[in-house]
Amino acid sequence: MPMNEIPPLNAFTLLKQYGLRADKKLGQNFLQDPFALESIASAADIQPTDTVLEVGPGLGSLTRYLAVAARQVIAVELDADLIPPLEAVTKPYDNVHIVHGDILKISPQELIHEAGYLVVANIPYYITSAIIRHLLENEPKPRRIVLTIQKEVADRICAKPGDMSLLALSVQVYGKPHIAKRIPANAFFPAPKVDSAVLCIDIYPSPRIQLELLDTFFKLIKAGFSQKRKTLRNSLSSGLHISAPNAEGLLKNATIDPMRRAETLSIEEWKLLCDLYK
Repeated sequence: MPMNEIPPLNAFTLLKQYGLRADKKLGQNFLQDPFALESIASAADIQPTDTVLEVGPGLGSLTRYLAVAARQVIAVELDADLIPPLEAVTKPYDNVHIVHGDILKISPQELIHEAGYLVVANIPYYITSAIIRHLLENEPKPRRIVLTIQKEVADRICAKPGDMSLLALSVQVYGKPHIAKRIPANAFFPAPKVDSAVLCIDIYPSPRIQLELLDTFFKLIKAGFSQKRKTLRNSLSSGLHISAPNAEGLLKNATIDPMRRAETLSIEEWKLLCDLYK
């Protein structure tokens, strides 16, 4: 079935049919606009031989678009109440496998056996970094992650040095992000207060920081951003529990001005700090 022949899905009607409501605690906003759904599937650039891991399929509106393009779709849904409508909506697609569980507690290799799969997710922004790190620090690794998230969060993830954040570094160490499309709030039910964006992250063959230094990298960037308005000298001193002169010495050894702030550093500069700190 071509994507443009997939019947529209009315989230309000479907939820009512099953006696359900969108759960605010789980950040549930169900995407139902057909043009937006098709644009996400297109952004993922799915090949007929691909396996797609969908995180947070909800009512299955996007799952159908993924299913007509991919070899198989493994849809992992946390909310047990959504499993019955999800199963009903995806019943016509025999290449959809539904898993009830928390993606953060499931190893990718329990679900998928070969690398190079795709991840498509519509998730609350506050677990974005945790999910990306979970998927990319375990085998097998995906080749691309496509996230539907708040537009301002997508912009932050794509930031350049000068405007970096903990989230931007957490993503950019693993892959190259870009925004493929904006999605207006009214494409969802219930409509969120802000617009969303489709963020594509093309995963590097290996992280930009060596695997053995990744824990150090995350420790250093967390310390660096722990007190945003402070200089690196002070934030590293406080976050790493070392003296201010020691923090200053570490920065000077990396030829980084101790009076700079964390958001101005590039990944290459953090890498240098990791080598010296380790």
